[in-house]
Amino acid sequence: MSLIETRELEKILDTVKIIDCSWHMPQVNRNGIEEYRNQHIPNAIFFDLDENSKKETALPHMLVDLNDWEEIVSNMGINNDDEIVIYDNSDVISSCRCWYNFIYYGHNPKLIKVLNGGLKKWINEDRQISNALPKVIRSNYKSKEYKNLVKDKSQIDENIIKKEFNLIDARSIERFNGNAKEPRAGLRSGNIENSSCIPFTYLINSDKTFKSIKEIKEIFNKNLKDLSSNNVVFSCGSGVTACVLALAYSLINDNYLPIIYDGSWSEYGQT
Repeated sequence: MSLIETRELEKILDTVKIIDCSWHMPQVNRNGIEEYRNQHIPNAIFFDLDENSKKETALPHMLVDLNDWEEIVSNMGINNDDEIVIYDNSDVISSCRCWYNFIYYGHNPKLIKVLNGGLKKWINEDRQISNALPKVIRSNYKSKEYKNLVKDKSQIDENIIKKEFNLIDARSIERFNGNAKEPRAGLRSGNIENSSCIPFTYLINSDKTFKSIKEIKEIFNKNLKDLSSNNVVFSCGSGVTACVLALAYSLINDNYLPIIYDGSWSEYGQT
């Protein structure tokens, strides 16, 4: 199970590495790191999604090089055998992107959990928060890339003809159908041929928790004939909410490891 409940995390606060990966869409005018400095779960380390993505490209949130990832995680004081709990305070459940990154770079998936409901649920339950920045002791983290967990544009184009995997888009129905303008400049409206759409919001309750297993199965059943398939790839606008779908799918398919089209519509929708 890729999720951990707030009551469970509260019992193990001192034995796990906790990561705040709050990231916000530019138009909402919120700053994740400033909010983290004001209040966070005790001992949480901040993961800056923009800062910790590839710099040598105009595309947002692309995976970094292996050496860069090792440097990033070592500077966070995380070791290869650490149990990690990731949370966010974001409308786009950005913790799931950090969860994906750690799996892609070889951290044991069984050691990585996303906090169900995130900081919002934690605070609503009057659990402890802090503004103290944790002391971080640099580690020597080593990674291995699992390149089968990412797709590039050429593989997406090839799949339109070969149909070797199912591609599911996490954007809104309006954006997928081309009836709403893309939030990023320079992108056309529409979708990738032969893809389908499950808006990530369909999987999330009003308190930011994931829907029940039964509900998630019902939602995916409308797009997939076989819920045991591991040939499922997720896309979105910039590679963040695609990971929300990937985590949700992992809740109903224990053997699934997240596969993301990293460029997503930010790349494919370029005019």
